[in-house]
Amino acid sequence: MTREQARKAAEELVSRMTVEEMAGQLLFEADAVERLGVPAYNWWNEALHGVARGGTATVFPQAIGMAAMFDDEFLEEIADAISTEARARYNVLSAEGDRDIYHGLTMWSPNINIFRDPRWGRGHETYGEDPYLTSCMGKAFVHGLQGDGETMKTSACAKHFAVHSGPEAIRHEFNAIASPKDLTETYLPAFKALVCEAGVESVMGAYNRTNGEPCCASPALMKLLREDWGFEGHFVSDCWAIRDFHENHKVTSTPVESVKMALKAGCDLNCGCTYQHIIAAYKEGMITEEDIRRSAVRVLTTRFLLGILGDEGSEYDTIPYEVVECEEHLRMAYLAALKSCVLLKNNEILPLDTDKCGTIGVIGPNANNRSSLIGNYHGVPSRYVTVLEGIQDITKGTNRVLYSQGCDLFRDAVEELAKPDDRIAEAVTVAKRSDTVILVLGLDETLEGEEGDTGNSYNSGDKEDLLLPAPQRRLLKKVLEVGKPTVVILMAGSSIDLTEAEENADAVLLSWYPGAHGGKAVADILFGKESPSGKLPLTFYRNEALKEMPEFTDYTMSGRTYRYYQGVPLYPFGYGLTYGKCSILDLNVKDSTAYVRVKNEGEAETDEVIELYLHDEDSQYAPPNPVLCGFRRIRLRAKEEGAFTLTIDPDAFTVVDEMGARIPGSGKWKLFAGFGAPDKRTEELTGRKPVSAMITR
Repeated sequence: MTREQARKAAEELVSRMTVEEMAGQLLFEADAVERLGVPAYNWWNEALHGVARGGTATVFPQAIGMAAMFDDEFLEEIADAISTEARARYNVLSAEGDRDIYHGLTMWSPNINIFRDPRWGRGHETYGEDPYLTSCMGKAFVHGLQGDGETMKTSACAKHFAVHSGPEAIRHEFNAIASPKDLTETYLPAFKALVCEAGVESVMGAYNRTNGEPCCASPALMKLLREDWGFEGHFVSDCWAIRDFHENHKVTSTPVESVKMALKAGCDLNCGCTYQHIIAAYKEGMITEEDIRRSAVRVLTTRFLLGILGDEGSEYDTIPYEVVECEEHLRMAYLAALKSCVLLKNNEILPLDTDKCGTIGVIGPNANNRSSLIGNYHGVPSRYVTVLEGIQDITKGTNRVLYSQGCDLFRDAVEELAKPDDRIAEAVTVAKRSDTVILVLGLDETLEGEEGDTGNSYNSGDKEDLLLPAPQRRLLKKVLEVGKPTVVILMAGSSIDLTEAEENADAVLLSWYPGAHGGKAVADILFGKESPSGKLPLTFYRNEALKEMPEFTDYTMSGRTYRYYQGVPLYPFGYGLTYGKCSILDLNVKDSTAYVRVKNEGEAETDEVIELYLHDEDSQYAPPNPVLCGFRRIRLRAKEEGAFTLTIDPDAFTVVDEMGARIPGSGKWKLFAGFGAPDKRTEELTGRKPVSAMITR
C-alpha cells in the first residue's frame, strides 16, 4: 500500500469516527473502535538493539557497540532481523488477544542524538559523537526496520528531536541552547538524513526545550520537520513530556493548555496521559475537531501502512514465532559482537595461545555479570554467555581457569556485613596463582542509562566523572601490582579513563555491552579465533579533560568531540587495533570518489575499516580538525592486497556559517585515508600515518 492509499484509507476511516473516538487514537494506548473494526493498539515498543521489554528476543550488542562496527550494511541486516522477530511476536500475541505495551510494530528506535558529552548516561543508546556516522548508521537501521516490501515491516522512529543529550537529572525542565551553526552542523544532520533519505515513519520529540521552545511543541522544529524536510509521518512525544509543559517547563498552566500547545504544533501521539484531556480542551474551544482529525489521520495512516488495519493483511502475517532467537539471528548477534570489540592496546600478548598461557585467572565484577552483556532497552535472552563462561568454554580441557569477582561494581563491599574490599585478597590470590590474568571491569545499565531506570539515583544515570568506580580502581591497582601478564577488558558504553590500564596492563580490549552471547565473541578474540576490528565511534578522554570542556549543560560544540577537541585524547575517535597489519598503499580521488589500495602485511586474516577524513584548509567556518566523510569495512587475508572505492559525503565539501547556513567550502581540501582519525595520538598508538591527497575544485 502506498502512502497516498494509506492516507486515503485513514481519512475514510476517521470520517466515520466521533470526536471522542478520534481522540482515543492519540494516546499511546489507543482505544479500540469495535463498531468500525479498529482493534486496540499500544504504540509504545522498543527495538534499540533487538525487540525490547516484551519478552524473549535476540539481544544484539548495544547501539554504541554496533556503531563501532562501522558497517552500515550489516546493521541494516540486523535491523531486518529485529523487525522479523517483532512481526513474529506480533502475529502470535495479537492472535492470543495480547495487544499490550511492547508487543506492537511501531518501534521507538533508533536513538540518533549526538553523544556530545562523555558524562551523558544514555550515550550508549546512540551511534556516537559524529553526525555523519550517526546518519549512516541511523539510515541503515531505519531501512532494516521498515523494509522495502509492499507493506511497511515495522515503523521506525527517529528520537529524540532535537538537541538532547543530558543532563538526565534536569531533562524535564532543561532549556538546551544551541547556536544556528551547531544546530545545522551537529544536532540536526542525522534527523534530516533519516527523514529525507530513509523515509523514517515517525519522529519523537525530546523532553527538554530547545532555544526556549518545548521540543514536543516547538514551532521552529516542527517547521523544519514538516515544511523544510517534507516529513509525512506521525510525531510522538517522549513519555510524559507534554505533562512537563505545565509541571516543569512552566510554559503552560494546565493540562488542557498543554494539549492545545502540543496538538496545534503538530504532536500527533502522546506517550503519557495529557491527551486524556483532549475532549476537555475541545469542549472549551481551545482546539478544533480538525486539529484532532489531522493527527488521527496521521497515526492511522501508519497502521494502514503496516497492514494491521483493514482486511488486506500483509506478506509478513505468516512469519512464524520460531524465528525468535533462531540460529541465524544468534549468529548475526555473535558476528556483531566480534565486529564491535575494539582493541585499544596490545603489547603482543594477544592473541593468547592455550598452549602457552598456562593457568588463567579471570577477575572482576563484570567477568560473570549478565547485566553487562545486554545494556539497556533490551529483550530477554534464553541463554547468556558471560566473559568468564566464554573463556571457560574455549579453554575446556587445556587450561585451568580460576575466578574471583574481585569487588562489587561500585559498592565498597560485595557482602553487606563485610568490610570494604572484601574480595580484593581473593583476587590477588587468584592473580598470584595464575600465569595469565584477564581482568574484566566497567559499568552496566545500573550505572549509566536513563533517568529513573538506573541505580545511581544520585546522578540520574549520568556519570560524575570518567573514572572507573572507586572499588574497581583499587582492584585494578592491586591486580596489576602482582605483575602477571594482564589483559584488561572494559565492558561499558561510554568514555572511561583507562590511563592506569594503558600504562601498566599488557592489553586493553573494549567489548561495550556485547549482547547475550557476547562472552563467546570476547573469548574468541582473546584466543585468536577472530581478529578484533571495531573502531571507536567516540573519543576516550582522560578525566582531566572535563576541566577543559564546556559545562555539561552547555551545548556548545567547541572543545568537545573529535571535531573540536584540541587536547590529547587517551584513545581517539576512529581508533582500533587488529591482529593484522594493514597499510594504505595508495589514494586517488576523482570527483567524490576515493580509490584506496590496502595491503595486509601481517600474518593474521582480519577485517579493517578504511576511514576518510576531510579538512577545509582555508574556510574560517570549518571545524579545526578533519571530519569523517566516508568509511568502508573490508576483509583481507594475510599478505593480501585489495583495491577499494569509497564515496565521499557531499556535505563534507561544505561548511556551516554562524547563521546556520550550509555554504560551499573554500575550494581547497585535504583528504586523509587511514584506519583512524588523522591525528598525532592515532599515529602514536598505531605507528602509522594516514595517506593524504589535496583536492581543489
